[in-house]
Amino acid sequence: MHFRTPGIPDHAPPNHPWAGAGPGATLAAVVTGARRRAVRDGDRHVDTAHLLHSLVESDPGARRAFGGGPRLARVLGYLVQRSIGYGLRWQAAQEDAGHSGAVRTPGGEGWSPAAAAALECAARSALVRGELHADGLDLLAALVADPRSRAVEVLERAGVPAEWLGARAADRSAGRDPQG
Repeated sequence: MHFRTPGIPDHAPPNHPWAGAGPGATLAAVVTGARRRAVRDGDRHVDTAHLLHSLVESDPGARRAFGGGPRLARVLGYLVQRSIGYGLRWQAAQEDAGHSGAVRTPGGEGWSPAAAAALECAARSALVRGELHADGLDLLAALVADPRSRAVEVLERAGVPAEWLGARAADRSAGRDPQG
């Protein structure tokens, strides 16, 4: 699974989710944090909930998209419960969100198909804007775009409508910064 745009150099191996446009420094930290979280949680693949957890911990712009502390606190509460093995549990099954097979990079990292698709979508959004690097808002919008993803399940359980959050992320990314 990859996305290439003519004239734009690849910043990742051709079968890596970031092929075509690479993550900037912020998203590189998010991806690294998500990988670490998956290993620590004992999960076989990095999924969209790992990406969401790492994103809201690492990216101030993504946190601001939640429009205030209570929403973000509820989301983080669910994610922390998951990481300590309480509450939401998905270790028995791979997140697929309608896709098939895990995506493996040459380094052997396993990504759920939904997580790989979200990374690819974020990279594509950056390219459409004329940027080589996706940012946290690109990834946040991509994570909430798949209604069957674990990230969306976490948001729904925390009372944060995924469509609302996706619209806020897209507006902020486009330079419109809605309040509240």
